[in-house]
Amino acid sequence: MNFKDIHIGELIHRRFQEEAIGMRRACTFFECSEKEVKEMFIQKDVSANTLLKWSKLLEYDFFRVYSHHLVLYSPQRKRKGASKQGEASKKSALPQFKKSLYTIEIITFIIELISSGEKSKKEIIEEYNIPKTTLYKWLHKYK
Repeated sequence: MNFKDIHIGELIHRRFQEEAIGMRRACTFFECSEKEVKEMFIQKDVSANTLLKWSKLLEYDFFRVYSHHLVLYSPQRKRKGASKQGEASKKSALPQFKKSLYTIEIITFIIELISSGEKSKKEIIEEYNIPKTTLYKWLHKYK
């Protein structure tokens, strides 16, 4: 799975085929034609509402693909001004999520990159901002 370049239409189509969902059922669910469903399969991006519907119909969390992308390719950064003394950090009304939670899919992805020789340990540490000790623990535990 390539978490860097996501083509969500292809992933939806693959899951659609795996689950053997009938085209008629999908058309009824989306209230659209067969042609429109097939067009969704070739789209690189779909709306969040459409993705939510596909996630429900195919019983698969397609949003998690994007979450994995964020974990791997968007390093945590300290907010500007957060380190200044006396300044209170801004609170958000939105829910806050821990970014450092690595799922087994991400761990497997990283280990496969190293095992295949596609990337070195050093490249993984630098590119994905994974601590050296964490990477070595994964290699010891999952290899």
